[in-house]
Amino acid sequence: MEWVYLILAGLFEMAGVAMINKWHHDHKMTSLLMLGSSFVISFLFLAASMEGLPMGTAYAVWTGIGAAGGVLLGMIFYKESTDWKRLVFLAMILSAAIGLKLVT
Repeated sequence: MEWVYLILAGLFEMAGVAMINKWHHDHKMTSLLMLGSSFVISFLFLAASMEGLPMGTAYAVWTGIGAAGGVLLGMIFYKESTDWKRLVFLAMILSAAIGLKLVT
């Protein structure tokens, strides 16, 4: 169950990152509330996952999901570069997170 919590924490981290960009563009209170809510929920799920996972593994995977997800969201919704070098480094982040799952 800890891995499910960790994945949910990462997804809410991605939502928080997306809300940072949204709030930067529209400065609406709803965007700010969604930003804060996403990060709070993310931290709660991260804490729940750390009940059974080592801190270093949980934090590294959570950060990786957030970073990789932020890059993917930027590419998909904000037309950021999809240069092959960015994709290679994105794959490295994802493979490191998967590797930590396999050895934990």
